[in-house]
Amino acid sequence: MFLTGFADEAAQDLTTQIKATKEIGWTRISARGVNGANIHELPQKEFDQVADQLDEAHITIPEFGSLIGNWGKKISSDFEITLAEIERAIPRMQRLGTPLIRIMSYAQEPWGSEQHEHERFRRLREIHTRFADAGLQAVHENCMNWGGFSADHTLRLVEEVPGLKLVFDTANPVFQLDRSKPQADGTFPWQDPLEFYHKVKEHIVHIHIKDCTHPPTGQSEPAKYTLPGEGQARVQDILKQLKADHYKGGIAIEPHVATVTRVARNRDPRRRYPYGTDVGSDLRVRSGPC
Repeated sequence: MFLTGFADEAAQDLTTQIKATKEIGWTRISARGVNGANIHELPQKEFDQVADQLDEAHITIPEFGSLIGNWGKKISSDFEITLAEIERAIPRMQRLGTPLIRIMSYAQEPWGSEQHEHERFRRLREIHTRFADAGLQAVHENCMNWGGFSADHTLRLVEEVPGLKLVFDTANPVFQLDRSKPQADGTFPWQDPLEFYHKVKEHIVHIHIKDCTHPPTGQSEPAKYTLPGEGQARVQDILKQLKADHYKGGIAIEPHVATVTRVARNRDPRRRYPYGTDVGSDLRVRSGPC
């Protein structure tokens, strides 16, 4: 087992990300935003500089936190956008020796409407195959995407996309209703993070650790993000179970306590995006929680 973290929650610029990582004695960064853009969206010259800087600092990248199929893209979006992201990501992962890339299963449609499941499965099979052909592993995250509707939905993805593995986020079930269970008084129950883990654990190769509390009534984002162990994500229980299960993969810290870094839902995902607006110690773009 090894520890890593989303250092873009410490700073936008890579120099400070490296500094923060070294200050806690780590040698790995989970790469998502670097210098204000996702790592697969940086101009090539800037990426080359980033790669050289990481080499000089002896920092490795075990995971790309990509934008591929994320909650900001509808299943009706142009698939060419996704294919272009893949083509940019593959050589960059190879340059950095990065084995895993986080993907999602496109934004959820309102429950009860057409979810276009077969198109989602088709796209994810293509996404997985392109990375697998390059010797890389796509890992699906249980966020506000089709696979995040429930653990059963995630397992259906694994069944429909042979070879797909999972990155499990401890907090994402806290703000997702469990669409696999009966409704009570017209409402689905909240997902249980530990139950979700137990259902999908044989497919997990990477873990994201964050914590939060249930959204207020009628809202879809957590009431607040907390330090791990202080919310409703059952972080301690999950960590104990990981130890009991002899988990050997990575654990990435993604606390969302100082920053929440997202792409606005309606922004063109091919554009570079801002990471927040300075409001003191709390930098947030309130457009998505994963």
